Amino acid sequence: MLDPRLLRAFAAIVDAGSFTLAADRLSMTQSTISQQLARLEDAVGQVLIDRTARPIQPTAPGERLLGYARRILALQQEAASALGDPAGTVSLRIGVPEDLVSAAMAQAFADFARRHREIHLDVTAGLSRDLIRRYRAGELDTAIAKEPVAGADHRASFPEPMAWFESADAPPAWPHPLPLVAFPPGGLYREAMFERVEQEQHRWYLAFTGNSLHNVLVAVEAGLGLSLLPVNAVAGYRVRRSAAFQGEPPIAVSIYAREGTGPLSELVDQMAAVLAARCGQHG
Repeated sequence: MLDPRLLRAFAAIVDAGSFTLAADRLSMTQSTISQQLARLEDAVGQVLIDRTARPIQPTAPGERLLGYARRILALQQEAASALGDPAGTVSLRIGVPEDLVSAAMAQAFADFARRHREIHLDVTAGLSRDLIRRYRAGELDTAIAKEPVAGADHRASFPEPMAWFESADAPPAWPHPLPLVAFPPGGLYREAMFERVEQEQHRWYLAFTGNSLHNVLVAVEAGLGLSLLPVNAVAGYRVRRSAAFQGEPPIAVSIYAREGTGPLSELVDQMAAVLAARCGQHG
C-alpha cells in the first residue's frame, strides 16, 4: 500500500520542479522531503524523479505513477471531507400510516431536515397496527397510529372524521347482500366496517380487497362496493358519501414518541401541527 504522505511529497516535487520549493509548500525541510521521495522509490522499486533535470522532471515510471498519486490524494481528501460532515449521521425512525404521508407531512419533514442536516429521516409507511407494534418493540422512534382510542402514553391525539363512501355513479340503493371494499386483515377500517354492517343487520360480502388506500379508493370509484374511509383521504376521487350508513364516529389519530426533548420532540410538534390542520383542530 502506498503511503499518501509519500505520494503528496512526490506530487509536490513534480509540481514545484524543485525540492526546495516543494519543501516550503509542505512546511518541511528539504532533507525530509528528499527522504520521503526515497522511501516511495524504494516502495515501488523505480526511480521517480530525474534529479539532474532543471527544473526537476518525473522519469517515465514517475509520469505513470503521478496520475494515480493525484487520484489517491483526491480520494483521501474527499473521504476526509465526507467523514468530517455530520450530515445524515443520526437516524430518526418514523412510522406513518400510508394516507398520512401527504404533501403537508412531507413538507414538515423537509423543513425539519433543513434545520437538522445531521439527521436522516427513515420513514416507514404501513398499517397502524404494524406501526404501533414496531414502536412498542423499539424499532421506531416515533409513530402515528390510527386507533379506536388513544393509548395512555400518546404525545398528541386528534379525532379524524370517518364516513362511508361509494362511487359518484352508484345507484340510489344498493342490492343485498352489500358489496364491501376493504383493506387486508389487520386494517383498522376493515373491522370497523364489518362491525357496523353487522350491527345494522345487513347481509354483506367482500367484493374487493386492496392493500393500499389508492387501490381501495379506485375500487370504490369504479363502483365495486362501499367502504369506510377517512373523510380527508378521498379528495381527487369520484366518490361521494353513502346514504346507507350515517353518523360514523371518528377514530383517534395519535402520535407516540420516546423522547420528551431535543430534535425528536421538535419533529413530533411539527407532525402534530400537520395532523391538527388535517383534522380541523387548532392551538
